[in-house]
Amino acid sequence: MAQGFRRSGRGGQRRFVATLDAQERSVVASLMAQVRDLLEPPQGPGTGDAAFDDLVAGLTLAEGGEGQEAASLEAGERDPALDRLLPAAHREDEGAAAEFRRLTEGGLRHRKGSALAASAAVLGDGDRVALDEPQAHAFLTALTDVRLVLGERLGLRADEDHERLEVAADALGADDPLVHALALYDFLTWLQETLTEALLRS
Repeated sequence: MAQGFRRSGRGGQRRFVATLDAQERSVVASLMAQVRDLLEPPQGPGTGDAAFDDLVAGLTLAEGGEGQEAASLEAGERDPALDRLLPAAHREDEGAAAEFRRLTEGGLRHRKGSALAASAAVLGDGDRVALDEPQAHAFLTALTDVRLVLGERLGLRADEDHERLEVAADALGADDPLVHALALYDFLTWLQETLTEALLRS
């Protein structure tokens, strides 16, 4: 059973420690790797990850309510999840926003991708996940970005959206993709909250 992050040790020996089993670590690391792939500059069709694709496939995630399939992206269209990860700085001025994006987006993609890669790597070392403070901050950033992408896929933009999906999930079978995706989102939220609390206590 997973145990959230807690602070351990003092000074230079301080670590932020959680316990995650092999399946939990595999799922979180896989999602981090996929979000990193999403952040890579476009170079043609990506390969994606079957486990994540299966998790979110067929969900009714449109803002207008249940029963409407999420529209597939047209070729060359920007994934809306990228707008959650790389938001526009000047929403009222498209020209200024485009220029700001041109100047800063490459560096932001690199920093986020590096945090995701480093965080996925530390999940391969066993059930005990022990992070020093820089690793903990990178891991927190990575969890935030994974939740942003999964939240976009689920259509979560306000508190009532989560409540609506919970009601919908309650009426579905345990194997429904929506039930799995919402449970994963809640697990990531819990893990992020425990790490945030441990960092604040330090």
